[in-house]
Amino acid sequence: MSKKNSILSSNAFYTLISIVIGFIVGAILLSIAKINPLDAYKQLFNGVFGKPKFMVWCLIYAAPLIFTGLSVAFSFKTGVFNIGAEGQFVVGSLTACVLGILIKAPAIIHVPLCFIGAALAGGIWGAIVGVLKIKKGVNEVLSYIMFNWIAFYLSNFVVNLGIIHKDGGGEATKDIAETARILAPKSIIAATGASAANYGFILAIIFAVIVWFIINRTTLGFKLRAVGFSNTAAQYAGIDTGKSFLTAMAFSGALAGIGGAVQLMGMSGRISQFSGQEGYGFQGITVALIASSNPIACIFAGIFYGAMKYGGGKLSLVNAPAEVVDIIMGIIILFIAISSLFKNIFLNHGKKGAV
Repeated sequence: MSKKNSILSSNAFYTLISIVIGFIVGAILLSIAKINPLDAYKQLFNGVFGKPKFMVWCLIYAAPLIFTGLSVAFSFKTGVFNIGAEGQFVVGSLTACVLGILIKAPAIIHVPLCFIGAALAGGIWGAIVGVLKIKKGVNEVLSYIMFNWIAFYLSNFVVNLGIIHKDGGGEATKDIAETARILAPKSIIAATGASAANYGFILAIIFAVIVWFIINRTTLGFKLRAVGFSNTAAQYAGIDTGKSFLTAMAFSGALAGIGGAVQLMGMSGRISQFSGQEGYGFQGITVALIASSNPIACIFAGIFYGAMKYGGGKLSLVNAPAEVVDIIMGIIILFIAISSLFKNIFLNHGKKGAV
């Protein structure tokens, strides 16, 4: 393949073009709303790079998005569309919160316990859908959507339990114990100026490498990818596709659950009663698509989305709605889908030409 063809077949090339188009469309919409797009984008840029603490906040915002992105990317690689990362994120966060409130233990025990509980909760939440698919033939997309709402209302129920609910009123849980937090040392918080600086981003990088290794360097990863490429061919090769499907859903759910724990233990410290879906799981789909389901690329896609979320909050300074960020991200995903179709047409044409 020539250098030109190699560039045109690159996922990164189409992703970059889609991002540029997203910002162009955003500029057009801002102009229609009689808002100077240059002023808006300047404010967005300054909101990300204006101060060191802004950049740290972007990484803080990125950490849970990287985890949900990894969750969705892992499932994509194995032929599963995990639209249930939202519910898995919620039950992971909820489990970590309950353990963080009720358990009294030193940090060296408390923190791993909360993470393990969150991973198990998210994994079980995903595995239940897998069992329904394998044993009863229930469509996993429908089950995931249903379980998202079950997690939503389960969280609101637990938040209002007397033993969990915040003392003195307020629609939130008690704060988790300090021994369950993953905040950075006070010296780092003081140096960065970010009050919620934590180890979540470092954990996200570690897990991205682990997921990449599992997918690309292990027998399990080979089997899961084989099922993703062709379920029939995998069965013919003697791979237990049902077991692989269940493993993928459980592992994917565990990643989203850990993402929920990172957000709770690193940022919020409590869970508020939901009035609507938080969106971390759905945003993880965006991260996975931007990353082309590459675990390492999920790190950079998560940083990009985290920066857009944090910087987007500064748009109000020029009277631009923060929802512009959501529009831009939506346009990016739309054009990634279109470019993927174009790339497949281009590659197929190239193969015919070669013949």
